[in-house]
Amino acid sequence: MPADSRSGQGDAFDQAVDQVRAVDVREDLSVREIPAPSGLAPHALAIAGDVRPEESGVDSAYGTGRFILLHDPDEPDPWNGAYRIVCFAQAPLEPEIATDPLVADVAWSWLVDALGSRSARFHSASGTATKTLSKGFGALEAQGEGAQIELRASWSPEGPFGAHMEAWAELVCMLAGLPPGSEGVAVLGSRRSKRG
Repeated sequence: MPADSRSGQGDAFDQAVDQVRAVDVREDLSVREIPAPSGLAPHALAIAGDVRPEESGVDSAYGTGRFILLHDPDEPDPWNGAYRIVCFAQAPLEPEIATDPLVADVAWSWLVDALGSRSARFHSASGTATKTLSKGFGALEAQGEGAQIELRASWSPEGPFGAHMEAWAELVCMLAGLPPGSEGVAVLGSRRSKRG
Protein backbone atom coordinates (compact mmCIF):
# COMPACT_ATOMS: atom_id res chain seq x y z
CA MET A 1 0.00 0.00 0.00
CA PRO A 2 1.26 3.50 -0.71
CA ALA A 3 2.60 5.57 2.14
CA ASP A 4 1.14 9.00 2.88
CA SER A 5 2.43 11.72 5.11
CA ARG A 6 0.66 11.75 8.47
CA SER A 7 1.35 15.06 10.16
CA GLY A 8 0.41 15.62 13.77
CA GLN A 9 -0.08 11.95 14.64
CA GLY A 10 1.84 10.25 17.39
CA ASP A 11 4.47 7.57 17.03
CA ALA A 12 2.15 4.90 18.44
CA PHE A 13 -0.46 5.47 15.73
CA ASP A 14 2.25 5.70 13.06
CA GLN A 15 3.49 2.26 14.11
CA ALA A 16 -0.05 0.84 14.04
CA VAL A 17 -0.59 2.26 10.54
CA ASP A 18 2.72 0.81 9.36
CA GLN A 19 1.64 -2.64 10.63
CA VAL A 20 -1.64 -2.40 8.70
CA ARG A 21 0.08 -1.17 5.54
CA ALA A 22 2.61 -4.01 5.72
CA VAL A 23 -0.06 -6.70 5.36
CA ASP A 24 0.05 -8.69 2.12
CA VAL A 25 -3.48 -9.77 1.20
CA ARG A 26 -4.33 -12.54 -1.24
CA GLU A 27 -4.38 -11.64 -4.93
CA ASP A 28 -8.17 -12.09 -5.08
CA LEU A 29 -8.59 -8.99 -2.89
CA SER A 30 -7.63 -5.56 -4.21
CA VAL A 31 -7.02 -3.03 -1.39
CA ARG A 32 -6.35 0.68 -1.38
CA GLU A 33 -6.33 3.54 1.10
CA ILE A 34 -9.33 5.83 1.04
CA PRO A 35 -10.12 9.03 2.94
CA ALA A 36 -10.94 8.19 6.55
CA PRO A 37 -14.25 9.39 7.95
CA SER A 38 -13.89 12.56 9.98
CA GLY A 39 -15.14 13.13 13.48
CA LEU A 40 -14.80 9.56 14.76
CA ALA A 41 -11.35 9.95 16.32
CA PRO A 42 -8.36 12.31 16.23
CA HIS A 43 -6.43 9.81 14.09
CA ALA A 44 -7.79 7.37 11.50
CA LEU A 45 -6.74 5.16 8.62
CA ALA A 46 -9.25 3.69 6.17
CA ILE A 47 -8.76 0.81 3.74
CA ALA A 48 -11.19 -0.31 1.01
CA GLY A 49 -11.15 -3.81 -0.41
CA ASP A 50 -12.85 -5.37 -3.42
CA VAL A 51 -12.89 -9.06 -4.32
CA ARG A 52 -11.77 -9.54 -7.92
CA PRO A 53 -12.73 -6.03 -9.06
CA GLU A 54 -13.63 -5.40 -12.67
CA GLU A 55 -10.75 -4.23 -14.82
CA SER A 56 -12.57 -1.00 -15.70
CA GLY A 57 -12.80 0.15 -12.08
CA VAL A 58 -13.15 -0.94 -8.49
CA ASP A 59 -16.69 -2.33 -8.68
CA SER A 60 -16.86 -5.96 -7.61
CA ALA A 61 -19.52 -8.49 -8.44
CA TYR A 62 -18.30 -10.69 -5.58
CA GLY A 63 -17.82 -8.60 -2.47
CA THR A 64 -16.48 -5.42 -0.95
CA GLY A 65 -15.43 -4.10 2.43
CA ARG A 66 -13.93 -1.30 4.50
CA PHE A 67 -11.44 -1.45 7.36
CA ILE A 68 -10.98 1.62 9.57
CA LEU A 69 -8.40 1.93 12.33
CA LEU A 70 -9.19 4.67 14.84
CA HIS A 71 -6.94 6.10 17.55
CA ASP A 72 -7.99 8.39 20.38
CA PRO A 73 -5.42 8.87 23.16
CA ASP A 74 -8.27 9.92 25.48
CA GLU A 75 -9.57 6.31 25.42
CA PRO A 76 -13.34 6.76 24.98
CA ASP A 77 -15.36 4.74 27.50
CA PRO A 78 -17.15 2.52 24.94
CA TRP A 79 -13.78 1.54 23.43
CA ASN A 80 -12.12 0.59 26.73
CA GLY A 81 -8.83 1.57 25.12
CA ALA A 82 -7.11 4.00 22.76
CA TYR A 83 -7.78 2.05 19.54
CA ARG A 84 -10.92 0.90 17.76
CA ILE A 85 -11.42 -1.00 14.52
CA VAL A 86 -14.59 -0.50 12.52
CA CYS A 87 -15.22 -2.80 9.59
CA PHE A 88 -17.79 -3.43 6.92
CA ALA A 89 -18.09 -6.39 4.55
CA GLN A 90 -20.78 -7.08 1.96
CA ALA A 91 -21.33 -9.81 -0.63
CA PRO A 92 -24.14 -11.07 -2.87
CA LEU A 93 -25.96 -14.29 -1.96
CA GLU A 94 -28.14 -16.69 -3.83
CA PRO A 95 -31.74 -15.91 -2.74
CA GLU A 96 -32.28 -19.45 -1.41
CA ILE A 97 -29.22 -19.10 0.85
CA ALA A 98 -30.39 -15.71 2.11
CA THR A 99 -33.56 -17.31 3.51
CA ASP A 100 -31.50 -19.55 5.82
CA PRO A 101 -32.16 -18.23 9.35
CA LEU A 102 -28.53 -18.89 10.36
CA VAL A 103 -26.82 -16.86 7.60
CA ALA A 104 -26.33 -13.80 9.82
CA ASP A 105 -24.95 -15.96 12.66
CA VAL A 106 -22.51 -17.60 10.25
CA ALA A 107 -21.25 -14.22 9.02
CA TRP A 108 -20.51 -13.10 12.59
CA SER A 109 -18.83 -16.41 13.43
CA TRP A 110 -16.58 -16.06 10.37
CA LEU A 111 -15.34 -12.73 11.74
CA VAL A 112 -14.67 -14.17 15.18
CA ASP A 113 -12.99 -17.24 13.67
CA ALA A 114 -10.82 -15.09 11.36
CA LEU A 115 -9.65 -13.01 14.33
CA GLY A 116 -8.97 -16.18 16.33
CA SER A 117 -7.02 -17.85 13.52
CA ARG A 118 -4.71 -14.81 13.39
CA SER A 119 -4.37 -14.64 17.20
CA ALA A 120 -5.78 -11.12 16.90
CA ARG A 121 -6.86 -10.41 20.46
CA PHE A 122 -9.76 -8.02 20.98
CA HIS A 123 -12.46 -6.94 23.40
CA SER A 124 -15.62 -4.79 23.50
CA ALA A 125 -16.90 -6.15 20.18
CA SER A 126 -20.24 -5.18 18.69
CA GLY A 127 -21.89 -5.45 15.31
CA THR A 128 -24.79 -6.34 13.08
CA ALA A 129 -25.25 -8.85 10.29
CA THR A 130 -28.00 -8.01 7.81
CA LYS A 131 -29.34 -10.09 4.97
CA THR A 132 -31.58 -8.58 2.34
CA LEU A 133 -33.77 -10.01 -0.40
CA SER A 134 -34.91 -7.88 -3.34
CA LYS A 135 -36.86 -8.21 -6.55
CA GLY A 136 -36.98 -5.80 -9.46
CA PHE A 137 -40.22 -4.44 -10.91
CA GLY A 138 -41.09 -2.17 -13.81
CA ALA A 139 -37.92 -0.82 -15.43
CA LEU A 140 -35.88 -2.94 -12.98
CA GLU A 141 -37.74 -6.19 -13.66
CA ALA A 142 -34.84 -7.59 -15.73
CA GLN A 143 -32.67 -7.57 -12.59
CA GLY A 144 -34.82 -10.34 -11.16
CA GLU A 145 -34.31 -11.46 -7.59
CA GLY A 146 -31.22 -10.68 -5.59
CA ALA A 147 -29.86 -11.04 -2.10
CA GLN A 148 -26.89 -9.91 -0.09
CA ILE A 149 -25.26 -10.24 3.31
CA GLU A 150 -23.74 -7.27 5.08
CA LEU A 151 -21.67 -7.32 8.26
CA ARG A 152 -20.82 -4.19 10.22
CA ALA A 153 -18.64 -4.66 13.27
CA SER A 154 -16.31 -2.86 15.62
CA TRP A 155 -13.93 -3.99 18.31
CA SER A 156 -11.04 -2.75 20.42
CA PRO A 157 -7.85 -4.44 19.22
CA GLU A 158 -4.90 -5.55 21.26
CA GLY A 159 -1.79 -5.42 19.00
CA PRO A 160 -0.36 -6.40 16.56
CA PHE A 161 -2.61 -4.45 14.23
CA GLY A 162 -1.64 -6.28 11.06
CA ALA A 163 -3.34 -9.43 12.36
CA HIS A 164 -6.66 -7.55 12.53
CA MET A 165 -6.26 -6.35 8.94
CA GLU A 166 -5.53 -9.96 7.87
CA ALA A 167 -8.68 -11.18 9.65
CA TRP A 168 -10.82 -8.52 7.95
CA ALA A 169 -9.38 -9.46 4.54
CA GLU A 170 -10.22 -13.12 5.22
CA LEU A 171 -13.77 -12.18 6.22
CA VAL A 172 -14.38 -10.20 3.01
CA CYS A 173 -13.16 -13.13 0.91
CA MET A 174 -15.15 -15.69 2.93
CA LEU A 175 -18.38 -13.73 2.42
CA ALA A 176 -17.59 -13.65 -1.31
CA GLY A 177 -17.29 -17.45 -1.38
CA LEU A 178 -13.48 -17.63 -1.28
CA PRO A 179 -12.39 -19.54 1.82
CA PRO A 180 -8.72 -19.59 2.89
CA GLY A 181 -6.56 -21.60 0.50
CA SER A 182 -8.83 -20.98 -2.52
CA GLU A 183 -6.69 -18.32 -4.20
CA GLY A 184 -7.36 -18.30 -7.92
CA VAL A 185 -10.35 -20.66 -7.67
CA ALA A 186 -13.47 -19.71 -9.61
CA VAL A 187 -16.43 -18.34 -7.69
CA LEU A 188 -19.62 -20.08 -8.78
CA GLY A 189 -23.15 -18.83 -8.38
CA SER A 190 -22.36 -15.30 -7.26
CA ARG A 191 -24.80 -12.68 -8.38
CA ARG A 192 -24.18 -9.01 -8.45
CA SER A 193 -26.74 -6.76 -6.83
CA LYS A 194 -27.32 -3.84 -9.17
CA ARG A 195 -29.16 -1.82 -6.58
CA GLY A 196 -27.20 0.73 -4.51
